[in-house]
Amino acid sequence: GTERARADGQTLLHVPYGSGDREKLDIYFPTDPSETFPALVYIHGGYWQCLSKDDSGFAAPPLASQGVAVVAVGYDIAPKGHMDAMVLQVRRSLVFLVEQYPRIRGIYLCGHSAGAHLAAMALSTDWTEFQAVPDIKGAVLVSGVYDLEPLLHTYVNDALSMSREVAQRNSPMRHVPPAGPAACEVLVAVAQHDSPEFRRQSQEYSQALRAAGWPVSLLDLAGVDHFDVIEKLSEDSYVLTQVGRRAVPRQ
Repeated sequence: GTERARADGQTLLHVPYGSGDREKLDIYFPTDPSETFPALVYIHGGYWQCLSKDDSGFAAPPLASQGVAVVAVGYDIAPKGHMDAMVLQVRRSLVFLVEQYPRIRGIYLCGHSAGAHLAAMALSTDWTEFQAVPDIKGAVLVSGVYDLEPLLHTYVNDALSMSREVAQRNSPMRHVPPAGPAACEVLVAVAQHDSPEFRRQSQEYSQALRAAGWPVSLLDLAGVDHFDVIEKLSEDSYVLTQVGRRAVPRQ
């Protein structure tokens, strides 16, 4: 799907937003861009230790055909990357987009699994620490991890080497800011055949957002598992593709 998107669309690949090897973006521009256009920023999963932006353009064609840019974010995966750095890289990538592409009007975050965790951490950012404030209009978080502590004593942490303090500092469940004027709509999606832990965390994170005043919806997707819940975004007829199109209005 990514190869097809790269072959058929107008792209800028491997755009550096920092000096690190993986601190690069792939940008899939709208097929028929208007003067300004929204951007869906996709953050890949892989338990913070596999996959890359080079696998992440598969969702571009259905959105690019509707006037939406798709940006795939690269970040340093473990063991080279550690959790604090990955969270900071995603935040910096959004600031870079704001500074370098003024034609983008409105950023919509989309992440899967570990990528949904990183997108959720972006929602908790105090942007006064950065040079620019991304205009985040919405977020679609798919089969995400929102509490890292249960991972500390599993094989997932072998490469990550998180301490309890690092896990707590980077758990979106622990850092839901009160909804201010800039609070965006959040869609928390979970697959019917996700594991019980993924389903529990999706439900509890959506409840925590709602309790803090955020406009949030929980979407339970029937007939899919942890992997095809996101892979099917390449299909025009897939329910999450349709929801994504409605959530990211053409400017």
